[in-house]
Amino acid sequence: MSRVINPDSVGKERTRLTKSIVLCIRELAKQNQVTPETKDQAAFIALALQSIAEGIDSSVAAWEKRDYWVKADKFRMEWMWAGQYAAKLKDAVLSDDWATIATMLPSIAQKFSKIEVSDNHRLGKPWSSAYKLLALHQKL
Repeated sequence: MSRVINPDSVGKERTRLTKSIVLCIRELAKQNQVTPETKDQAAFIALALQSIAEGIDSSVAAWEKRDYWVKADKFRMEWMWAGQYAAKLKDAVLSDDWATIATMLPSIAQKFSKIEVSDNHRLGKPWSSAYKLLALHQKL
């Protein structure tokens, strides 16, 4: 019997989300006023960071099985900020605190400074209706 390969691994999802966040930050930088799309973009960044933070443990599970504890802990420490930023950004988006959002975006962009997204990307607009989804998550 051959191996079963999961094409939708947590690592690939994290890569897709990081590229989407970079694209979203680019689009947010072009905005000069708060629109529904701006709210969607900020909400998407918060949701994407939360999703990245939730996937960290499953990413390091294989390393921990092989007793690569140092490598697993280093990876966790590299991504620890994602959950913290996601929570702060969620609160800021839901309370319309755009000053906080504006101060957080450059530091998020700096974390993803090595991520490159080409102009001919196939990501589309992943932030569509993200504000509604964020509000729905908040109610749960």
